Amino acid sequence: MAPKTAYERMQLIKNIHRPSVEQYVSALVEDFIEFHGDRAFGDDAAIYGGIGLLDGRAVTVVGHRKGHSTEENIRYNFGMAHPEGYRKAMRLFDQAEKFGRPVLLFVDTPGAFCGVGAEERGQGEAIARSIQKLMFLKVPVLTVITGEGGSGGALGLAVADRVYMLENAVYSVISPRGFASILWKDPSKEEQAAELLKMTAPDLLGFGIIDGIIPEPKGGAHTDPAKTCIAVKEVLVRELEVLCTQNTRTLLDNRYQKYRSMGVYGG
Repeated sequence: MAPKTAYERMQLIKNIHRPSVEQYVSALVEDFIEFHGDRAFGDDAAIYGGIGLLDGRAVTVVGHRKGHSTEENIRYNFGMAHPEGYRKAMRLFDQAEKFGRPVLLFVDTPGAFCGVGAEERGQGEAIARSIQKLMFLKVPVLTVITGEGGSGGALGLAVADRVYMLENAVYSVISPRGFASILWKDPSKEEQAAELLKMTAPDLLGFGIIDGIIPEPKGGAHTDPAKTCIAVKEVLVRELEVLCTQNTRTLLDNRYQKYRSMGVYGG
């Protein structure tokens, strides 16, 4: 069977029954307690976060939340976070560092919300500070891109010691439709744009942007959420076993070098 195209993968990740961050947390994390608010403006429902136990280890979990129905999509703004969502995430990052808890991040967003209110409240600054905070966080950080990884909205929760993608997930600086609209002034060419963007997990693994691919059931993660959750848990537990043995200096040095070396090519 021929490998799926980027456009075919995009259709799979848009399935409304694809596992959400809440499903992953319910299946992976015991005694989970959700936290709310950024202590500055309000609570952004598009960012879901809290603390719990992964295989007996205390962890902090943060992820984008979309929902499984039209009503939930609207409530969670289709996973497009406002600045207070990223500030809520940073509050949890600070707490994780204070108590020595590893951070688990689940990314599934078409991008950060670009409305006027979000811009007035400092959307760009919030994402930039979230990226900066993750780069220098003194605890292990793991990211799993479970569906869409769109632009800076995704990157705000994707700077990590290890970044994994589900088999059909995508990760890109812009959506294929946006790419086609800008380059060709023709959004109908999004299928062609999707291939040119090299946004699939195999593409990004080849470029060294991600560290591994988590397999999905044959028809996609939505066909067997329990199996998908088990596969994600195995990766997280295995990677934490390694990362939690590293001292802080080694952890930070390795994380810095990981991102410093991206895009470097030998002559």
